[in-house]
Amino acid sequence: MTPSPVSTDLLIIGSGAAGLSLALRLADSARVVVLAKGPLSEGSTYYAQGGVSAVLDAGDSVESHVQDTLVAGAGLCHVDAVRLTVAHGREVIEWLSARGVPFTRDPNTERGADYHLTREGGHSHRRVAHVADATGRAIQTTLEARAREHPNITLLDHYIAVDLITRCKLGLEGNRCLGAYVLDRRSGRVDALAARFVMLATGGASRVYLYSSNPDGSTGDGIAMAWRAGCRVANMEFMQFHPTCLYHPQAKNFLISEAVRGEGGILRLPDGTRFMHHLDVRMDLAPRDI
Repeated sequence: MTPSPVSTDLLIIGSGAAGLSLALRLADSARVVVLAKGPLSEGSTYYAQGGVSAVLDAGDSVESHVQDTLVAGAGLCHVDAVRLTVAHGREVIEWLSARGVPFTRDPNTERGADYHLTREGGHSHRRVAHVADATGRAIQTTLEARAREHPNITLLDHYIAVDLITRCKLGLEGNRCLGAYVLDRRSGRVDALAARFVMLATGGASRVYLYSSNPDGSTGDGIAMAWRAGCRVANMEFMQFHPTCLYHPQAKNFLISEAVRGEGGILRLPDGTRFMHHLDVRMDLAPRDI
């Protein structure tokens, strides 16, 4: 087994789309270590199958996407953050495509030049680029393959970040982060991994609840580490619970993509009657908090 490094320029804790994207963007000028608590792909990205929203259709606009997002956010969004994210949506899709993510193309355009777009709850236009019905898996496996090819990226799977190492915790002045203590789950050994910079890309905490469609690794480790290191933590009430899951009494629930509703799927009561028209003017395309 290849020994883990003892120091690096950038330590990224978390191996989903956020962590791997950052690694690939910075690896040309820095040594990068990416840490995963289990298999590299066993995170939220792999299971997020619906697609990625961006303004890709000629009849759509950045302003329309911004307004849809603000409405779906019930007035709680930071407008500047929404506008920044929406404005860069197209270039992110194109960056992923250039890395090899095989987004489904529209067969009705010349040689399938345009992305095939579907629709999800809260959107007034078709703006969800997807890879058939397994978008998250395609993004995760593609980024992982590109990261494995890069000589400056070291991928460490089955390593749990125990805690961040800070100057304050070592009794030194200031509170700069210096790295992390990491547990090698295979050997049971805890090592100190020094890093000039540390990025937390650890996802959420919804798996701490009994019922959740989130993967088992979404247990808030990164949030807790950040808190212990002195970071501010806010908006912890925003936990994602997907409204459409497939239930089986002898198996774990898993989500049914919101794109199903975007293509005409209807929510019904056990007796077969529709009910969303009583709750929201968008009916079955209401955002998931409704």
